[in-house]
Amino acid sequence: MCNGVVQFIIKRDPQKKMLFASLQSEQGQRLLKKYQLPTTNFDSFIAIHNNRYFDRSSAALYVCKHLNGMWPLLYVCMLIPKRLRDVLYRFIAKRRYSWFGKSDTCFMPTPDLKARFLQ
Repeated sequence: MCNGVVQFIIKRDPQKKMLFASLQSEQGQRLLKKYQLPTTNFDSFIAIHNNRYFDRSSAALYVCKHLNGMWPLLYVCMLIPKRLRDVLYRFIAKRRYSWFGKSDTCFMPTPDLKARFLQ
């Protein structure tokens, strides 16, 4: 799903506000260590802004806030306590492969898109 999520975000972020790094990459591992987050057993994606990190539902809603279209309206869900939001996040995460499928390959970004991936 991460492959699909990245493509979803890229299509809805024409201002190129969002940059990406695989949590398993050197850069991803450096960021995880910087924020004292686990460097193995990933069960979420992380969004970082102004030296603050967001995980699980908070990361998803933070990203939605910065996309084009109606997606920023979902940010109102931040009013729901994180514990409850994360229950829904984990429910979806647990079923993501059966709902969205699993790809054995990742898309190859164009040179323009490569600039959006932290090295």
